[in-house]
Amino acid sequence: MLESVYHACLKREFELRNIKFLTQQVVHVIYKGMKLEADLRYDFLVENAIVVELKAEEGIHPVYVSQLLTYMRLLQRPKGILVNFFTDNLFKGGQRTIVNELYRTLPDK
Repeated sequence: MLESVYHACLKREFELRNIKFLTQQVVHVIYKGMKLEADLRYDFLVENAIVVELKAEEGIHPVYVSQLLTYMRLLQRPKGILVNFFTDNLFKGGQRTIVNELYRTLPDK
């Protein structure tokens, strides 16, 4: 239940700051050429580049990192951010930025 409150607040922040995002979209899984019925939904895809997953759990568990990496791979996005609101300091212990193999292909700025 708490995650839905955090989700709504972050959604509102994106709107107020004119940041483009998609939320709760179904991620299609293609396995051996067949589209599978899977109800995988990411929390946010920000600016069509960064997958954001929200949690409100005690610690960032490896399964959450795996979940984010899976969404990044399926969406073919190079960067993800895992945000855990169950912390005293969101910037020190409440977030983790993850990149995958696609990150290497991004042009230098």
